[in-house]
Amino acid sequence: QNYPLYIRSVPTENELKFHYTVHTSLDVVDEKISAMGKALVDQRELYLGLLYPTEDYKVYGYVTNSKVKFVMVVDSSNTALRDNEIRSMFRKLHNSYTDIMCNPFYNPGDRIQSRAFDTMVNSMMMQVC
Repeated sequence: QNYPLYIRSVPTENELKFHYTVHTSLDVVDEKISAMGKALVDQRELYLGLLYPTEDYKVYGYVTNSKVKFVMVVDSSNTALRDNEIRSMFRKLHNSYTDIMCNPFYNPGDRIQSRAFDTMVNSMMMQVC
């Protein structure tokens, strides 16, 4: 339903700008999914790649088979990140999300409040920076 379950940004002073960027990119995700049609429905995961670049940021997308959307916004000046590294980061994020969903105390649709998930996201963000 396109409401955020988890948002993390560094630096925190531009958090509202990142919220806007993420919500804007959801339209692009929907367009890409509908353009690909049913040919990719059978796949377990759907890496969408670069959704759109801006002057300051690059926005990447990933969708699971259960229609959970992951959006990652990366600084455009970071040229060290390649497509396969972004893809592996999304897989790691997806695996951690799966671990949260397997927790019997988590109610699907609630905001994610997991220390293990926070730690994994922080380590990915430090790896990128």
